[in-house]
Amino acid sequence: MELYPKLIMDALATVRYPGTGKNIVEAGMVEDDLRISGLHVSFSLIFDKPTNPFLKSIVKASEAAIHAYVGKEVEVEVKVKTLQAPRPEAGKLLPGVKNIIAVSSGKGGVGKSTVAANLAVALAKLGYKVGLLDADIFGPSMPKMFHVEDARPYSESIDGRDLIVPVESYGVKMLSIGFFVDPDQATLWRGAMACNALKQLIGDSAWGELDYFILDTPPGTSDIHLTLVQTLPITGAVVVSTPQKVALADARKGINMYQNEKVDVPILGLVENLAWFTPAELPQNRYYLFGKEGVKHLAEEMRVPLLGQIPIVQSICENGDNGTPAALDENSMTARAFMDLARRVAEETDRRNAEREPTHIVEVKK
Repeated sequence: MELYPKLIMDALATVRYPGTGKNIVEAGMVEDDLRISGLHVSFSLIFDKPTNPFLKSIVKASEAAIHAYVGKEVEVEVKVKTLQAPRPEAGKLLPGVKNIIAVSSGKGGVGKSTVAANLAVALAKLGYKVGLLDADIFGPSMPKMFHVEDARPYSESIDGRDLIVPVESYGVKMLSIGFFVDPDQATLWRGAMACNALKQLIGDSAWGELDYFILDTPPGTSDIHLTLVQTLPITGAVVVSTPQKVALADARKGINMYQNEKVDVPILGLVENLAWFTPAELPQNRYYLFGKEGVKHLAEEMRVPLLGQIPIVQSICENGDNGTPAALDENSMTARAFMDLARRVAEETDRRNAEREPTHIVEVKK
């Protein structure tokens, strides 16, 4: 059997790209690098991006077409080229980011997202370059907290890749799945879909140079947490809890998740949120509605730092609803608490980096 280019191209012309009606030759998807050596044929197919949903099926259809119209004995080698550069592998996704901090909680309703938002703003006020990822795929709240619900992130071609440009607010670069879904509709996604969306927000976005990349994680322990530790080398975790005993029990589980030998993410410290109630008209008074210093005692027991105690003040809730994080008000008690928290997080991060090797991502065993 003698092979020649037209025979191969005629066979490939029988393969149609779904949805366009054009065959792959007509569509210009066959690169001009066809090589024939005896019964061995090699060529390249060009796709718009490495995540093209039809990539694998088109490659298999091309091989099948040559076997069907030229001969089953032909050895076919198909190379894939993409117009867009591939996403870097896990663990190397954010080369410009110095520190990745996961803000976590064992249960919902303890103010984790409020702490994450205000920590990001406070770090930015201290002069750091800060990014914030709303990793709570099923309950995104950052667009509202930063008063950017109507923002629509756009993509930009950077170094051969189409990257999402984060929204900037109060000196913080921020992305959330809330920008891409209907806020009035529940996000009914299986775990794999949510994890893939999270990976895209991390790896297909233009985060640039950052001193701190804050992750607002979902409450509890879930697929999302596993995806994060398998995708990013997290510098350390900040665990948020109220002093209440039921919250403390769940906080222990969150701490244990990060301290698991397979995960091995350092705990930078704990934050006691809703530590006490102080009415505006009696600023010197403290009322311990959820128990007194429960998180402080847990920190001592677990031998991790207590990074801060955040009081209950009416303005925290109002500021969150209005999209103006409490850390912005320099004269308030709450702002001072969050600024102190940011300084402590920076100190513990520096200490952790001086004393420990960089965190490694959790390897996926297949």
